[in-house]
Amino acid sequence: MIEHDEFGPEKIVEVYDPKTKMHGFLVIDNTVLGPGKGGIRMTPDFSKEENFRLARVMTWKCALAELPFGGAKSGIIANTKKITKNEKKAIIEAFSKALKPVCPSKYVAAPDMYTGEEEMKWFAEANGSMEACTGKPKELGGIPHELGSTGFGVFNSTLVAAKHYGLDLKNSTVAIQGFGNVGGFVAKFLSEVGAKIISVSDSKGCLNAPDGINIDKLLRIKKETGSVVNYSEKTVKSRDMHPSQVFKCDMIFEKQVDILIPAAIADVINKNNVDRVDAKIIVEAANIPIPHDIENILYERDVLIVPDFVANAGGVISSYVEYINGTPERMFKLVEEKIKKNTKLVLEKAKKEKMNPREAALEIAKKRIRKKTVV
Repeated sequence: MIEHDEFGPEKIVEVYDPKTKMHGFLVIDNTVLGPGKGGIRMTPDFSKEENFRLARVMTWKCALAELPFGGAKSGIIANTKKITKNEKKAIIEAFSKALKPVCPSKYVAAPDMYTGEEEMKWFAEANGSMEACTGKPKELGGIPHELGSTGFGVFNSTLVAAKHYGLDLKNSTVAIQGFGNVGGFVAKFLSEVGAKIISVSDSKGCLNAPDGINIDKLLRIKKETGSVVNYSEKTVKSRDMHPSQVFKCDMIFEKQVDILIPAAIADVINKNNVDRVDAKIIVEAANIPIPHDIENILYERDVLIVPDFVANAGGVISSYVEYINGTPERMFKLVEEKIKKNTKLVLEKAKKEKMNPREAALEIAKKRIRKKTVV
């Protein structure tokens, strides 16, 4: 159930197009700081409730990153693996046209799960405005998320968290759940500073290598074959798992590691597997990968958690740089500056005031929105 409070949501839109069978949602949560910013995801089980939760994360994320954006999120109920490219294009175009009354004045879209720069091109062209979204192809003035801005931000957040914890990243062990555009880049950057990636997963299964994974080799195999399971014969493939395990592959949460990075979908660490989590630090690369009450359980066990809207803000910072016609070089510099600054700010506040890092981050984000509201 969607609950309203002083921050929002301001507008909930549900649209359907009989011709393309496009069924989508948009939640504009808060526009105090600027137009609502949030990606478009395409999944077969998307819901208004999930949409709202993700939009609220964007409200906090933009406020904490001190960007002139509010929070929003949109999604389309669709199984992208069962539709053609032309069908997907028609659905995106229908969705864009349906959102014209609020986009780009109140909502600026971006890529998310199963959407990328090509989908943003379709969206902008159907909307009639290049300002309707970010994450567009370079030739349209975009800074594609495929450059790895979110993963680069998570990497920098992990650097700060490890230092705060007193952990030497060199030879530290890392497990990454989700090896897509975010998880792949996190693995690349962490391996380059000497961290040992021992376990990764994607929708096809899990890869475990106690002696460490050759990330350059794995990235090549993932690109060529579509999955991490083709790295070795010793992997667990999705056909060997219960259907509910796809994307989750709970085995990865049982690994004894220094750092665990959930980088796929929501609620993957929950009441059913929280007792098997065995990590010192969790950096949330995905949005809402752990329900808040479960985070509290881990906090009581002295697991250091960097909340999603602190760690994974690299994507929306990149969107801002594109929005102001900046360059990729400017984007990477700003992502590093803002992510490091805010991760340090949140963790130090949490430690000083003996509070969950999420509570500390929320206090900072809410204060910034309230300050703007009363000006």
